[in-house]
Amino acid sequence: MARRRNRVPASERVFPQFEYTIESLDMEGRGIARGEDGKVVFVEGGLPFERVRADVIREKSSYNQARVVQVLEASPDRVKPKCAAFGVCGGCAMQHMDARAQVAAKQRVLEDNLKRIGRVTPDTILRPIAGPTWGYRYRARLSVRNVHKKGTVLVGFREKNGSYVAAMEACEVLPKHISNLLLPLRELVAQTSLIEKIPQIEVAVGQSRTVLVFRNMDALTEADEQLFRAFGDAHDIDIWLQPKGPDTVYAFHPTTENLHYDLPEFGIRMPYRPTDFTQVNFHINRVLVARAIRLLDVQATDRVGDFFCGLGNFTLPLATVATHVVGIEGSAQLNTRALENAVVNGVADKTEFFCRNLFEVTADDLRGLGVLDRYLVDPPRDGADALCLALAQLERHEKPRRIVYVSCNPSTLARDANTLVNQAGYVLSSAGVVNMFPHTAHVESMAVFDLI
Repeated sequence: MARRRNRVPASERVFPQFEYTIESLDMEGRGIARGEDGKVVFVEGGLPFERVRADVIREKSSYNQARVVQVLEASPDRVKPKCAAFGVCGGCAMQHMDARAQVAAKQRVLEDNLKRIGRVTPDTILRPIAGPTWGYRYRARLSVRNVHKKGTVLVGFREKNGSYVAAMEACEVLPKHISNLLLPLRELVAQTSLIEKIPQIEVAVGQSRTVLVFRNMDALTEADEQLFRAFGDAHDIDIWLQPKGPDTVYAFHPTTENLHYDLPEFGIRMPYRPTDFTQVNFHINRVLVARAIRLLDVQATDRVGDFFCGLGNFTLPLATVATHVVGIEGSAQLNTRALENAVVNGVADKTEFFCRNLFEVTADDLRGLGVLDRYLVDPPRDGADALCLALAQLERHEKPRRIVYVSCNPSTLARDANTLVNQAGYVLSSAGVVNMFPHTAHVESMAVFDLI
């Protein structure tokens, strides 16, 4: 019988230390280097072209992971992180890099994925979409934990590579009024009977109101209710509760639903519930929607398909310039919300919505929608594999003349670009990045495909 080894606490472990030259960044914002044996090493905290000394913290058969302990030759793009919790908190990965250099690095990630995975190269590189780099995160999920050893409740993002909650007193990417609530939220949870029963708080900041959604695993006592009402009144925020699954969310205090964001270029006001999917950065979203519709080059006589339409973020603005827009979404609840928003904005007569599983869509399903002149495709991280394969099976006269594909994952965009270009008869006319999440490694992008 093998003898069980005693686990050594991380604080007492001795890691091997080596010097590396950082060659590039990976999709998680880590530096990529090679050891003397040629093995790939992913180095947390390293920037391209730097010489660093780093601890090897994990060894795998095909790669190692390391963490910078000393920068020997710094990159000119290295800056001092603004947040005191950077390096521990998992919310950001690139605060040590100049914001403009972050955008350039994300552009390289996109181009590399298109070339390596998609085997395609865009004819034109679009100018990056960028905006405010601090205080931009209008949606967030904060973790909550009562830490007995520290005698305190922590509220914030999780630590890197772990399940612990980072001990943060402020957050530079959250709006200032939300960052200022991190410590008061600790005190609020600590005073309730639910100190062990509130695992998370969803943040949703609208243009006129802010909502905090508390996941309460037990019912509130009368005293708890008083505490929550007083907290909401004192900080001018709305309190919502979620006793079970997402469908159980409801407004607690006050009981009105009044979150919204505007797309003023199109005269659209988009109402939404705090748990509905919306972009975290509505400043960038305005530019994103406007550019996508401009690139789609919609004519007044066009019928347009908006795939993965959600609440109608693209559908409703498209309805102001096209003759008809068909929104397709896998969630029946979101379809209902999109139709409600179309009615509110006076474009219901120019839109229709269908609930379809777009991960299993077929060519016949697309034919059933009628001829659509242009597609707007905005899938989740898994991409639009089935949709692109279905497009490849259509006859040329059945295909849209142009597709604008908005992506939150460059690798699945590249895979789908391969299908569209090498099987469906399209050319990749242009592509570029959208810096929706500054200081993170998240790469949002946009690509335009034209039928040859």
